[in-house]
Amino acid sequence: MASVGIIAEYNPFHNGHLYQIKKIKENDPTATIIIAMSGNFTQRGEPAIIDKWTRAKLAIENGADLVVEIPYAFATQSADYFSYAGITLLEKLKVDKLIFGSESNDIDSLMEIADAQLNNEDFNKLVKIYSKFGYNYPTALSLALKDLTGKEITSPNDILGITYIKTIKKYNYNIKPEVIKRTNQYHKEELTGEISSATAIRKNIDRLKEIKNALPANTYQILKTETIHQRDDYFNYLKYKIITENNLEKYHLVENDLAIKLKKEIVTAKNYEDLIQKVKSKHQTYSKISRALLQILCNYEKEIAKNNQTITYIRLLGFNHQGKNYLNKHKKEIKLPIISKIAKEKDKLLELELSTTKIYTIPYNNQLEEFKKEYQNILYIKENQND
Repeated sequence: MASVGIIAEYNPFHNGHLYQIKKIKENDPTATIIIAMSGNFTQRGEPAIIDKWTRAKLAIENGADLVVEIPYAFATQSADYFSYAGITLLEKLKVDKLIFGSESNDIDSLMEIADAQLNNEDFNKLVKIYSKFGYNYPTALSLALKDLTGKEITSPNDILGITYIKTIKKYNYNIKPEVIKRTNQYHKEELTGEISSATAIRKNIDRLKEIKNALPANTYQILKTETIHQRDDYFNYLKYKIITENNLEKYHLVENDLAIKLKKEIVTAKNYEDLIQKVKSKHQTYSKISRALLQILCNYEKEIAKNNQTITYIRLLGFNHQGKNYLNKHKKEIKLPIISKIAKEKDKLLELELSTTKIYTIPYNNQLEEFKKEYQNILYIKENQND
């Protein structure tokens, strides 16, 4: 029985995600599907629109067997850190394969490009040269790859997939990467019917009837009833911190030039989007600024970040009967602590998780009750009455 890993955010869980899980099950009906999923904040520096427990539940109800959490310290960073955490968690869980969506559907080319990045000394030199000419990092990366391999990679899933492959190769992990053809554009902001991007769905979250066809029924029902988290729910808290903090540079990802711009523009900025647009530049990309703002909001300082460079535990967010059996079968092989319920003795990464969750729960009317979910028993979803 094979185990298949997916790295995801499920923000929210939509038909494209369901398609991926169904394809895996078609190829191997007995496969155990393990998801490494970001928590309450995402890689783009935004709050997930629904909390991690609910997203884990939706994933399991739609075919996943086990969901574990990518800690905040990695889930809200650049692709390299995000990839390291996701792949490492899957490797520690003894996953056989990694499946990811790909626009090109060409695993051989992606493997070749990953090798070029890791092993060709000229690659980093070319990236630095293009960066000096004013190109942002993703563009400089793409141009350097084209120079070295003759292949141009600009599609977001392919770029992220290459990062996954690099992590596997760099750490010599025993995971086989495979792709599933992605049929829509990752960040496309327009709805495209039953298979629409998470970006498009979030953008149209206030028009539920328009996004209904792009969602599994249980996701749609959750979005109708749950508190939806938007960045601007937190903007006044962020504004207060930027205005009153004398040393913004102490926060992770915040450098001097960005700190100066934030101090200048925060007074007139109307919301998150307005602030980012005001300070964005060739060298400060939208995503980089968004992630930096999140570190300010969550009080995540550089000195703390220095000590959060490795995965030190596996935190369970939910599982079904098959996922439970998988853990029991492999528990002697899994060398990291598996956390199903938080005790008084807490890991530094876990302490960070708790503190950032307090920030995440601000929009709830029952904030304390929502925060208490962090101390709940692990989510176990029964597949039938005999489980």
